[in-house]
Amino acid sequence: MNWQKPILIHPLVTFRVLFGTLMATGAIRFMSSEWIQQLYIEPTFFFKFYGFEWVTVPSEIGCYILYSLIALSAIGIALGLFYRLSAILFFITFTYSELLDATNYLNHYYLVILLSFLLIFLPANRKYALDVWRKPTIKTDKVPAWTVYILIFQLSCVYFFAGLAKLNADWLFNAMPMTIWLPERSHIPLLGYFFQFRETAYVFSYFGAFYDLTIWAFLLNSRTRPLAYLAVIAFHVLTKILFNIGLFPMIMITSTLIFFSGEWHKKIHLSIINFLKINPAPQKPSLTKDFRLSSWTKYALITYIAIQLLLPFRYLLYPNHLFWSEEGYRFSWRVMLVEKHGLATFTVADSKTGRKSEIVNGDYLTLFQEKQMAIQPDFILQFAHFLAQEYQDKHGFVKPIVTVDAHVALNGRISQRFIKSDVNLAEIQDGFSPKEWVLNYSK
Repeated sequence: MNWQKPILIHPLVTFRVLFGTLMATGAIRFMSSEWIQQLYIEPTFFFKFYGFEWVTVPSEIGCYILYSLIALSAIGIALGLFYRLSAILFFITFTYSELLDATNYLNHYYLVILLSFLLIFLPANRKYALDVWRKPTIKTDKVPAWTVYILIFQLSCVYFFAGLAKLNADWLFNAMPMTIWLPERSHIPLLGYFFQFRETAYVFSYFGAFYDLTIWAFLLNSRTRPLAYLAVIAFHVLTKILFNIGLFPMIMITSTLIFFSGEWHKKIHLSIINFLKINPAPQKPSLTKDFRLSSWTKYALITYIAIQLLLPFRYLLYPNHLFWSEEGYRFSWRVMLVEKHGLATFTVADSKTGRKSEIVNGDYLTLFQEKQMAIQPDFILQFAHFLAQEYQDKHGFVKPIVTVDAHVALNGRISQRFIKSDVNLAEIQDGFSPKEWVLNYSK
């Protein structure tokens, strides 16, 4: 595969327009659905990703300004208007919004961050864009192949690693968590009748693993691509109906059009132009360009690709069960693999007087935050540190001792103790080293 050869720009144009339109729609929907109030105004405490504790939540007006900037920059991407600035602004504002509270993390938000980062460096505004109207000299029909291939690579990673993650005992031998989820959806017309049978859960599990592991390869093959894309539509429409996973199905349906050839996209563009009866300006002959990769571009691509290939395997550095401790779980395309329920009861003690207080989590957290906190060790630790500071500052506790009685049930099994109950969490600092204060998982 020659990443330096000239290819048609049209796949990039399609990607730019659909991505920008979808992101703008999502941001407007977010503001109109009162989610800003629920996620950023009602909570009094926010969980952070390690290293991003400095990110602060704006005021209510600030949050609306933030999401307005997300929407406007996404529109700029779609229209190809001040494209580079729009892509940079979207990447910064969207990433910032996702760093506000780590309990809101979803794989497709991470995907949007990566795709918007890549768009900053791609010449997707050099045809059918307002930037071309502003500056006609940038117009071109050809771009270096890597600008399309890097998007194909990124989407292939999402599918392949999602499929690889499904090759575990719970998914393959116990059809978990489908065995739990599908019967809960038996009320759905037509399909719902079949969800009551355990065999259906196995069919879904095995098909899901096969689909994720192979769909990217079928999309790469020109002979199987049309049927593969129909499978993409069917698969993601079904997941949208069955599961509440936001924009992810639409992101994948629209983004995977990048697998189609430049000629295919060109025909679609011309059909739209003819349908709208637009008379484009006469095409001037394009100048011959040198698309050879510069050393900087080559090393940047190698670095990016290496990170994307290695990051999902970082869980191998940790001894505990991945689904239990979730060390190395995020940012690795592990989609809908576990059903976890937890209960965490915190106790804060004054190290000088022995005075104790049992915490009502709901006094500080929303119901959603409490649910997420109780099953993720780094969130439990963050909340413990918050409680220690809270009781020191507001209740006069001296060097508060914070312990937790935490139990978690994983994929339908009996609940087990999650965290060592005799450990003072206020003295533990988070980091990338194994969390020895998390108990080992017992199957």
